[in-house]
Amino acid sequence: MRRHLRAALLCSAFVLLLLLYVFNQIAGAEEEEEEVEAKEGRGASAPRGRDRDREQYPSSRYEVGRLRSRGSLENSPGTMHLAVVACGERLEETLTMLKSAVLFSQKPLHFHIFAEDELHDKFNSSLENWKKEFHQKFSHTIYPITFPGDTAAVWKKLFKPCASQRLFLPLILKNVDSLLYVDTDVLFLSPMDDIWAFFEDFNQTQIGGMAPEHEELRIGWYNRFARHPYYGKTGVNSGVMLMNMTRIRKKYFKNDMTTARLKWEDLLLPLFKKYKLNITWGDQDLLNIVFYYNPESLFIFPCQWNYRPDHCMYGSNCMGAEDEGIFVLHGNRGVYHDEKQPAFRAVYKAIKNYPFGEDPIHSLLYPLEKELQKTTNTYCGRIHHVFTQRLKKSIRTLQEKVSRGR
Repeated sequence: MRRHLRAALLCSAFVLLLLLYVFNQIAGAEEEEEEVEAKEGRGASAPRGRDRDREQYPSSRYEVGRLRSRGSLENSPGTMHLAVVACGERLEETLTMLKSAVLFSQKPLHFHIFAEDELHDKFNSSLENWKKEFHQKFSHTIYPITFPGDTAAVWKKLFKPCASQRLFLPLILKNVDSLLYVDTDVLFLSPMDDIWAFFEDFNQTQIGGMAPEHEELRIGWYNRFARHPYYGKTGVNSGVMLMNMTRIRKKYFKNDMTTARLKWEDLLLPLFKKYKLNITWGDQDLLNIVFYYNPESLFIFPCQWNYRPDHCMYGSNCMGAEDEGIFVLHGNRGVYHDEKQPAFRAVYKAIKNYPFGEDPIHSLLYPLEKELQKTTNTYCGRIHHVFTQRLKKSIRTLQEKVSRGR
């Protein structure tokens, strides 16, 4: 009997000590959190959860971002908005992309250019010269690279320099309803009006549009290597992205972090913190995760609207391009600046070197076709007709403008 009584007393004492330990740990954690909050200047009454996340993205942080706005087309009805982010050695590449948009587009354009400070004057000077030499209606705004608060250094280094800026466009460009975001290594081989028309095909739930990352599962990256959720069978590529900004700002997104749906500004940082050790392609991976949980919100356009070396370097696998030609060329992997994919490089050089106002048949198309004939030793070069099929139509329209003196 005494033995049982001792055992009971020992058990009671053990439980009491265990409870004291647990309470002590909880108290210590709360004190530690208060110390962290005090260091960060939030204080004991700092907001928690979604309210705290909102503090990471105060609206005033972005309202001062606009540096230079040239022209009066930004708010004009019918204007198409094009956004790009340029850091480091991307000035020439970005200007060549913008040049392709100016050359072939029909409707007025407004460029939203996010760039490092040392590039602002160079962008502005080049674009102002274009307006003197080529009377296409376009305007532009230049912005500094802008990321939220204390996490700026982290976002800036995510994948390519400054590429994750695109994630914050809906929070910065609050007066823009819709825009097309492209990487600096994109070229328009048809009027931007053509891809812009996809906005009319969005249903009521779709907030963005992208092309699949791959057409073939055998060479797909996401389906073979990804360590995080991704959209569809092969993921999506964010180098060419249609964005209905109004819908993005209004939507509450399903996610795997909480049962509550989160708005865009509340979603980004927690999503990054959860998956930062599992992502390889930076913000593109985060977008894949978002649309994995919200597939009804994504419009998919075909591969010929975001044509990359992967579509031909192992053999042709973008049937849409073979049927219709390439509408938007995406020279990722640095192929405009090396000899690995000479067909891509030839298109880039032809557009870069074309002088505004010259006959585009003799000064753009013929030199390009001559260079493409030299690339038939590569898989992409063997189907070089896909690079000029759509471009020829664009150039004929451009030639009519040149002959009429615009």
